[in-house]
Amino acid sequence: MNQSRDILFLAVAPEGYTSLHRARALGRIGHRVTVINLYDCLPRNIWWRRFNNYSGGFLSQVWVRPFLRHALPKKRFDLVWVDHGQNVGPKVIALLRAHASKIVNYNNDDPTGKRDGRAWNLFRRAVPHYDLLVTMRKPTESELLQLGGRAVLRVRMSFDEVGHRPRELSEQDRARWSSEVVFVGTRMPERGPFLRRLIELGVPLTIVGDNWEKAPELNVLRQAWRGGAVYGDDYAKAIQCSKIALGLLSKGNRDLHTQRSTEVPALGGLLCAERTSEHLEMFRDGNEAVFWNDAEECAAACFALLRDEQRRARIARAGQDAAWRRGYGNESVMKQVLARLDQTP
Repeated sequence: MNQSRDILFLAVAPEGYTSLHRARALGRIGHRVTVINLYDCLPRNIWWRRFNNYSGGFLSQVWVRPFLRHALPKKRFDLVWVDHGQNVGPKVIALLRAHASKIVNYNNDDPTGKRDGRAWNLFRRAVPHYDLLVTMRKPTESELLQLGGRAVLRVRMSFDEVGHRPRELSEQDRARWSSEVVFVGTRMPERGPFLRRLIELGVPLTIVGDNWEKAPELNVLRQAWRGGAVYGDDYAKAIQCSKIALGLLSKGNRDLHTQRSTEVPALGGLLCAERTSEHLEMFRDGNEAVFWNDAEECAAACFALLRDEQRRARIARAGQDAAWRRGYGNESVMKQVLARLDQTP
């Protein structure tokens, strides 16, 4: 089905998040997209988020269902796209079903894993009600089918062709964001000890991201931490102004690659990430990215790269070309999803 579609896109994200990147990518490939953002109706208090996670997402229905009854246009769509979906249960899907015959869920998290406890219970109850579920992890793929998923598609994490296009950099940008080795990302339990070890080995590290003040390793990491999460232009510039950008996985999320795995190369950064089966499928080790098995190998790779500017530039260029040429962008992935949806009964 190549013709333009009317798509209702249900997001739950502030500006700058990748959910809205996907909505805009659908528009760029020729579809008419109407966005309803549940972020506009849900409380933003951290305590509410914790209670909602503890309730399995069910608490959010107090806000979501009345909001949608008011916000949903009085028209039919060819497709409803539910991005993320933690706060969408069977009753909300029934409400959406009155507006489209096909409903797809795209979730780049790990809703069937154990890391987030009961936070995804509402989502799991909704699984059999979607026509197609899109995931990035092989274990999640099989677990969604076990939960009654009608059809499941596994895709790569993707960069955005506009959101992650390299920026023009000023001298002020370089002065603000310049770094030798950068990690841009949120604190997770296994990341603190790894980054502490890099600092102990002498790696000139910069950390940008949320929740690092909670790290048990903060006494060591404090010297490298520049502050909280960055988005949009600031995120792009933090990557572009680094000589090396680390790609760290979330072990609790069963990652074998992450969004950084495609975003860093797309922006022209040099990806230095854990050696996994999926990273090795995506990029040629030592030619388009540099991979490692532990902190010691990572540190040695960083030191070698920092001494060789020409090699850094060569790998970064090759990685950028691979990311764009091999279809790791949102537009390519959105086309994959729609093509698979056309095959569902």
